[in-house]
Amino acid sequence: MTGPSWVDVPPGSSYPLQHLPYGVFSVHSSSGGEAPRCGVRIGDHVLDLSRVSVPHGADFAHGSLNAFMARGRSAWTAVRARVTELLTEPSFRDSVEAHLYPVAEVTLSLPWQVADYVDFYSSEQHARNVGAIFRPDAPDLPAAWKHLPIGYHGRAGTVVVSGTPVVRPCGQRKPAGAEEPDFGPSRRLDIEAEVGFVVGVPSVQGTRVTADAFADHVFGVVLLDDWSARDIQAWEYVPLGPFLGKSFATSVSAWVTPLDALAAARVAAVPQDPEPLPYLADRDPWALDLAIEVELDGEVVSRPPFASMYWTPGQQLAHLTVNGASLRTGDLFASGTVSGPERGERGSFLELSWGGREPLVLSGGRSVTFLEDGDTVVLRAYAPGADGTRIGLGEVAGTVLPAVG
Repeated sequence: MTGPSWVDVPPGSSYPLQHLPYGVFSVHSSSGGEAPRCGVRIGDHVLDLSRVSVPHGADFAHGSLNAFMARGRSAWTAVRARVTELLTEPSFRDSVEAHLYPVAEVTLSLPWQVADYVDFYSSEQHARNVGAIFRPDAPDLPAAWKHLPIGYHGRAGTVVVSGTPVVRPCGQRKPAGAEEPDFGPSRRLDIEAEVGFVVGVPSVQGTRVTADAFADHVFGVVLLDDWSARDIQAWEYVPLGPFLGKSFATSVSAWVTPLDALAAARVAAVPQDPEPLPYLADRDPWALDLAIEVELDGEVVSRPPFASMYWTPGQQLAHLTVNGASLRTGDLFASGTVSGPERGERGSFLELSWGGREPLVLSGGRSVTFLEDGDTVVLRAYAPGADGTRIGLGEVAGTVLPAVG
């Protein structure tokens, strides 16, 4: 049981003492020019880790968590314990309180430098929905789907922090019934509600990382929106898979939730049949009870359940390194779209509108298939925390801007 904090944390806050997610911030200043540095969030405040006495304090004086993430689990545990001590022991209040800043008075940045980005396809219900939409006369699942975590290599340079506007992408599209493709702004802009995993400890190229080593390499978890241009994607993806339909923007939360904050959210993994090959054995799976919300222009339209994911993040990690591909500090790999069996649990508008054929009707009467210019999508996720608390992963928000040119 963790003792109470001397910080005033609002009741029901997503950021109680049991959470303490990491981020990168700079304080608003009329003079400008203040360099970003690393902090942890508690309630409606962020603690400047570069100005208080914590292990590896020099790591936090920069605008990236990478140096700290590379140190590994013993350092992560030590810093979390020390921050908890600083925020609970009254004797530290005078020296620490001056380095707490209201979140409303800071600017948040992308918390780490993204090295590589891989996106998986690990929700069975999502895969079946997509199969039924696009291949109604064929099996819902690809032949390999229950044998390996299918994924694609994304574009690290277009991973952006929550709140960054998303410009509608342009590309080639081949409308139904047309003989030739045309070029222009995507008419089927979509989101994918996902969970991302941030790698701290690298691996040596030519070696493998086992699923059981997940917690030794992965620093923390972020909420993630894999923006998708479905019409561009549909024309380009055969035979090599997604490219321009996915690479224009991927939004992540400004706060990275450490794995230690999610210990109470762990649940049994989904049974797998057939039994995976031995290299995918996960004897300590990090299946998580995360309740996700998808909000369009202020209205919650879906609540995808992350606990239903078929492939675990440990199995994803094992698969992406089984050929000897190395991990680097800052690598990001994502779960793939999270979808449950009910319509109100689907994690994309492709599924919510069943390929545009069954529009979603909002409470105000608006009929929605895909996203329009000016739409704002917000993702949120909640999980059980220690001591009976509930924590919330940092939200992911993005507003669609018109195409350029």
